[in-house]
Order: sequence, then C-alpha cells, then structure tokens
Amino acid sequence: MLVLITYDVNTQSPGGKKRLRRIASLCTDYGVRVQNSVFECLVNPAQFRELKNKLTKEIDEDRDSLRFYYLGDKYKTKVEHVGAKETIKMDEPLIF
Repeated sequence: MLVLITYDVNTQSPGGKKRLRRIASLCTDYGVRVQNSVFECLVNPAQFRELKNKLTKEIDEDRDSLRFYYLGDKYKTKVEHVGAKETIKMDEPLIF
C-alpha cells in the first residue's frame, strides 16, 4: 500500500533539529522524499505499523505533527504529478 507521510517539526525547541533529522532518516528508510517534509512510502501493513510506531516515538506531540494519508494498493489512479521533478515508479527497481 502507498502511504503519504507528512511532518512538521518545531526546530525552535531544544532538540527540534535533531528530531527533524531522525524523522527524515526514518522516512528515508521506508520511502522516497517527494517534498521537504513529504514522503511516499510503499509498505506492507507490518512495515507501516513499524514505521508509524518509530515515528510517533520520535515526535514531541506538544510541538510537532505527523500526518498519514492512506492511498492503498490502487494508488496509481490517485496520484498525479505535474512539474519538473521526475516521478519515481515505486514498484519498479531503482537503478541509477
């Protein structure tokens, strides 16, 4: 299933910049960055539960926020891209 994950981390607070880096790193382990704080993650339900658990442990719920958009398995009909950044085919091998 494709899950779109967005986050907003308060970097004005102590430890905010560190939390921001850790959250971005976790998302990179499971998906592809499509905007500064937006990741597309193609995961199975177990992987998603694991990622969500890790992310919710990292944030400061009083200052930061996470959003999860569940696009499911038929995401190809739900995502449209316009612009310069090339779209990555999530279900194909990444070869550079």
